[in-house]
Amino acid sequence: MNSKNYSKVAVGGTFDKFHDGHKKLLSTAFEIGDFVEIGVTSDDFGGLKGNIDSCELRMKNLKYFFSDKSNFTVVPLEDPYGTTIYDGDFEAIVVSAETEPMAVKINEIRISKGMKPLDIVVVSFVLAYDGNPISSTRIRSGEINNSGNLIR
Repeated sequence: MNSKNYSKVAVGGTFDKFHDGHKKLLSTAFEIGDFVEIGVTSDDFGGLKGNIDSCELRMKNLKYFFSDKSNFTVVPLEDPYGTTIYDGDFEAIVVSAETEPMAVKINEIRISKGMKPLDIVVVSFVLAYDGNPISSTRIRSGEINNSGNLIR
């Protein structure tokens, strides 16, 4: 784990069926960042993944989960980059192995605009009890619950 403290950290995702993998990703962002911006895919953008909870509900769930913290904001994402390609105050981005290529693309865009690239902090997947990653897709299908316990 990266122990460096950053002033402003970005983290983004769909955050549907909030689960232990999401908790690890977001907890890492809070561990390394003084301030965390959490981007949540909008209904239009996130809806590309299928039948997911509304952006409003997903944002509300995140705010509730982190109700003991005040050093964050939750914003809707209309595209894969969010404010990271405009806001020079970001110093790091926290991603999963699955989304690391998007962070690399964000850095390419930032560099092309004369901005400093972000440090990319990759968080490993949280595995369900069957050894496969916990995912919202698996939870929606009724295969596992939010903690990775097998349902069927």
